[in-house]
Amino acid sequence: MDLRGSEVGVRLADPIVGGAVPREYIKPIDQGIREALTRGILAGFPVIGVGVSLYDGSFHEVDSSEMAFKVAGSLAFQDAAAKAKAVLLEPLMEVEVVTPEEFMGDVIGDINSRRGKITHLEPRSGSQIISAFVPLAEMFGYATQLRSMTQGRATYTMQFDHYDEVPRSVADEIIARAKGGI
Repeated sequence: MDLRGSEVGVRLADPIVGGAVPREYIKPIDQGIREALTRGILAGFPVIGVGVSLYDGSFHEVDSSEMAFKVAGSLAFQDAAAKAKAVLLEPLMEVEVVTPEEFMGDVIGDINSRRGKITHLEPRSGSQIISAFVPLAEMFGYATQLRSMTQGRATYTMQFDHYDEVPRSVADEIIARAKGGI
């Protein structure tokens, strides 16, 4: 299910037939799921791009309430998310550096040290254009570092490109920090 552009990144499909869950409880279930999404499951970051199907349920004439179904929706999502092996995503930036050729090795080395992936090198009248994807978290302080290592002669542009999975070692550190372990 492609949910890009959806308001909260979740869509509740309700294929239940025969009234196993009365219609007035569908909205509280949806609210419970959406609240669980905002709290996240790994490090407190919200969950996005999720499709949820309500395929079965039951109710009791006396004991059922909107709050009970809201809590049930939240708990069901948390249980399903734990089984789904969720991963953390990070924004990757498309970075283009224009540098004099004599600094190309230093610039490439610095991009690599920032977990960047060089995608293209192109010579242009005494300069080199280096294209790469670099995690946004690694780009803080880059302008100062680039100026320093190229004597102020290089420039760069950066724009968001896509999200990608955070490497396991980095994700473990983020999750531990979020849980107060570091």
